Amino acid sequence: MSDRPGGPGELPLGQPPSRQPLLFLVLYALAWAGGSIAYVPFLTILLPVRVAALAPGEQAIVWLSAIAFCGAISASLGHILFGWLSDITATRRPWAALGLALSCILLLAVPSVHTLRDIIAVVVLWQLGLNMMLAPLAAWGADCVPDSQKGLLGGLLAFAPGLGALAGALVTIPGLATPDGRLVIVALGVAAAVLPALLLGSRTAAVVAPPASAPPRRRKRAALLMWAARLLVQVAEAALFSFLYLWLRSINPAVDDHLTARVFSTVLVVSAPAALLAGRWADRRGHPFLPLVLCTLVAPVGLVGMALAQSVPAGVLSYGVFGFSTSIFLALHSAQTLRTLPDAGRRGRDLGLFNLTNTVPSLVMPWFTLALVPWFGFTGLFLLFAALALVAALLLSRLSSETDQ
Repeated sequence: MSDRPGGPGELPLGQPPSRQPLLFLVLYALAWAGGSIAYVPFLTILLPVRVAALAPGEQAIVWLSAIAFCGAISASLGHILFGWLSDITATRRPWAALGLALSCILLLAVPSVHTLRDIIAVVVLWQLGLNMMLAPLAAWGADCVPDSQKGLLGGLLAFAPGLGALAGALVTIPGLATPDGRLVIVALGVAAAVLPALLLGSRTAAVVAPPASAPPRRRKRAALLMWAARLLVQVAEAALFSFLYLWLRSINPAVDDHLTARVFSTVLVVSAPAALLAGRWADRRGHPFLPLVLCTLVAPVGLVGMALAQSVPAGVLSYGVFGFSTSIFLALHSAQTLRTLPDAGRRGRDLGLFNLTNTVPSLVMPWFTLALVPWFGFTGLFLLFAALALVAALLLSRLSSETDQ
């Protein structure tokens, strides 16, 4: 069976799509979590530890900044490139399998490099390999999951960040493994998450024809609205991911990194089942975009609370409201985006363009935040983010009113 529309055994265009078995959806979500298992422990813990061992003091910050910048550019271009290649070759899983192999091999090569230039080269190549895996996987979900199950899929995808954080906690258990051994454990974890879907996907999933109900121009407009809304939300998400610790310390200098880690992990744990319930509700009620609108209306409440917070408990509670709503939003948005792609033959390329909403904010927000906070403080920054989230809600409400069935 072909991995994408147009292959043998495909449903003809316009025929109602079949439902996918729950096993395929779970295996697919687990494979998607393989990406989080790869980059969360590596980029947040293992790579900084490696760099700190090679570059003393402030030099480590310079190294990490250069590595992060080059890696984000590589991820952006790689996702577009390999999504497009999976389009024109009319296959998904072989590209994903090759990306899995390359990214794992490059992880294991990290201990052999000792200069900034060599580490940047390995990380850039690793990002290309990782996105060679993730881009076809994303398009494969668009090929195979019907619109009636995209809410459920989004709910299952919400567990991916938590699994990535869990992987980071496991590999750093004292005495479990050496620094080099931790990279081996991460590579094995990624392979264990991704391989079941690649090996069993052809026996658990039917190919689904793209729906033919929406005119191309209308679908393009829907895709643009979804792209813009995610970018606006991700701007705030990226900034708070980087600067939550510094903001909490501005309220109380006694705040430590353990509190910040607990706040992040608690939000991920609580939001995942809530996203699953919201996704199932959206499928059953036929309102795929309504949960997204509600999330972008709740997020500003948390941001305004953060702007006004005068104590750490108030700040943590307000961030919890923001983080809970945006975690649900990002998971459900990833799945519901698949229904808006205008060209069934270029889904991989288009999802690569959507991926820019994840990488571009990470490139620009640290510098934007550092430029804004000295003048207006974190209060002004959070109020700006609240306004951006409300604009996202306005965009999605227009989309919801037009397309909800």
